[in-house]
Amino acid sequence: VEDQRARWERKRSRTAKELLETEYKYLEQLDLVLTYFVTILKAKGTLKPAVLETVFGPLESLYAASHVLSLHLEEGNLGPGLENFCQSLDLYGHYAENLEQANKTLKEEVRKNKSFRRFKKLQETRPQFQGRELEDLLPLPLQRLHQYKHFFRDLLENTSPDTAEYQKLAKTVKSVCEVSHWVQDIFGKRENSMQLLRVQKLLKGQKAQVLTPGRWYIREGWLLVVPAKGEKLKRRMFFLFSDILIAAKPCHPLHLLNSNKLSCQAAYPLHQCSVDKVFGHTQSQGGLLSLSFPHKTLLLMSSNQQEINDWYWSLTAAVR
Repeated sequence: VEDQRARWERKRSRTAKELLETEYKYLEQLDLVLTYFVTILKAKGTLKPAVLETVFGPLESLYAASHVLSLHLEEGNLGPGLENFCQSLDLYGHYAENLEQANKTLKEEVRKNKSFRRFKKLQETRPQFQGRELEDLLPLPLQRLHQYKHFFRDLLENTSPDTAEYQKLAKTVKSVCEVSHWVQDIFGKRENSMQLLRVQKLLKGQKAQVLTPGRWYIREGWLLVVPAKGEKLKRRMFFLFSDILIAAKPCHPLHLLNSNKLSCQAAYPLHQCSVDKVFGHTQSQGGLLSLSFPHKTLLLMSSNQQEINDWYWSLTAAVR
């Protein structure tokens, strides 16, 4: 038991040391943004206060919270440090919510505000920036949140469960994980919106209503459609979403406007669909899937065994 405790203590000390060292580095990087951008821009009025707020969000508050945490860590007061830190964790979620708009606004200001463009370029050439641009530094808080999760978990694993500090660490790990999920959810929804928009722009035709609230993009790919009456196989692009399957074919390569687009052939709702493997459950070359809808059966084929299996599982999960 004594040996185990000594091992825990050694690991815990190492983690606490690494947490503090990386906290210093994180503060140093945030300080670059605050000193060379936020403070000077506020004083000069190069950006309007509302624009400044949009671009940098709660960065000053994040810096203040981390600074307090580093002071507690220096003195070995992990418990009080964590309690204080937990109160400011929501700032990371709000920062993530604002980041897309921050990047958009920053890009816009660089494009249209000549004095800001010159100022930004000048600041980024300072040796402290080591060739990094402001855009490289803005995502730092979210990268740090990911690191916190691992540091606090490691500290928890190497802390004796019968100490008061263990309870505070457990609470911190739970809070950090909740905010991490919140951040992942924000980026997941954003990525999904981008995918829906991309597919919408690719497709032409009346049936191609892709941008629907609550719809999630799953996958896409080329498959062969096996016709019912022995005609030749038709190669179609399929887009699978959480509620529909869209089939499309390439537009004519010589079409003036749509040569690089796809023409939407059909949109199949998944709520009354059943999926079966006709063959392809053996290690043969490829396989065949049967999709049964109320008024139609669709036979889809691929010569790639892995691909047909992946489509089978994706379709089954989407239908379920």
